Amino acid sequence: MFRPLVLFIGIRYTRARRRTRFISFITLTSVLGIALGVTALITVLSVMNGFETELRERILGMTSHASISGWNGRLDDWRSFDKLLEKEKRVTGWAPYIEGQVMLSAGRRVSGSLLKGVLPDFESRVSEVTEKLVVGDFLRLVSGDYGIILGAELASHLGVSMGDKVTVITPQITSTPAGILPRLRRFTVVGVFKIGMYEYDRNLALVHLGDAARLYRLGDSVSGLRLKLTDLFEAPQLTADLSQALYGNARVTDWTQVHSNFFRAIRTEKRVMFVILLLIVAVAAFNIVSTLVMVVTDKKGDIAILMTQGMTPGSVMGIFMILGTIIGVVGTVLGTVGGVLLALNVETIVPAIERVFGAHFLPADVYYISELPSKLVWTDVYQITSIAFLLALLATVYPAIQAARVKPAEELRHE
Repeated sequence: MFRPLVLFIGIRYTRARRRTRFISFITLTSVLGIALGVTALITVLSVMNGFETELRERILGMTSHASISGWNGRLDDWRSFDKLLEKEKRVTGWAPYIEGQVMLSAGRRVSGSLLKGVLPDFESRVSEVTEKLVVGDFLRLVSGDYGIILGAELASHLGVSMGDKVTVITPQITSTPAGILPRLRRFTVVGVFKIGMYEYDRNLALVHLGDAARLYRLGDSVSGLRLKLTDLFEAPQLTADLSQALYGNARVTDWTQVHSNFFRAIRTEKRVMFVILLLIVAVAAFNIVSTLVMVVTDKKGDIAILMTQGMTPGSVMGIFMILGTIIGVVGTVLGTVGGVLLALNVETIVPAIERVFGAHFLPADVYYISELPSKLVWTDVYQITSIAFLLALLATVYPAIQAARVKPAEELRHE
């Protein structure tokens, strides 16, 4: 079907003559439509991949890849897990923790918060919070000194800074001659951290593990152990292996279970966005149909002459399939090059546009990720280009069939 003559004629039809300038304009719009669609798909999916990666790193920078906790909310004899975890090569670090919901009070301001007791020397093994301190020093959390480190938004809401006092009120009660009162303790602010996630900056407070144990009356027990893995995607398998090794004496969970709905929502949004933007490519591909139909109508006389000279209907189909394929390939290549370049430089291009127009697409006081992150995944690029080329190829079938059905006798009679 695709003999040299067929290829030559198909390429020849891509050039405009004076009387076919309108057809060439439609062809150009088809090429640009495919190019813009492919560029938009690659860029948007890269940005969404960047957001997903950024959010995952920020969330998992604070939460554990996996955790071991007691079924009743307390884990006794937690130091005995040291030997088990040392043998596990997939675990790079672990740290004990105590957590519970409390009320924080400073002056007339009150806020609910998650209070977490940690060991400063251990916490750096599983969390990035030690690197996110705005002011203060993590080592100032000393057992018995009752120091507290607050998230930046939480500290701002309470109106406190370094050295100020904060009252921690727990749901537990204490019986006194005056009646039943909630347990409370005054802590001194020794640091402020900023993760960049509202969930943590607004609702998290850290104290020493010993102070938290006295506050919650846990003695030598903890709420659980947080684990950091060499590969966070091995967490589900590690969870299953540890659960089997512990014989159900403790509960083992991982980040895919705790944040499953969040990351599933991101993946669903990515798929929906892919389908929506793919419609742009589909519309441009259907423009190829109209372009080729117009070319077939304009070239019926040429087709009739070629068929009288012995060209088969299959070869005629090949001419117009080559023409449509060239349009699709050119549009796809231009779109792929543009999309890859834009995805790789979006973190530079967007700030430049903001400086020129004096606007901020993601204001820092509204969005906690104030820059557009981008992560180019070549699998997405291959998938997008393959689908775009396939749609362009399918768009050539109907016009090519119509060209092959031209009857030479009828067409030459009108010439």
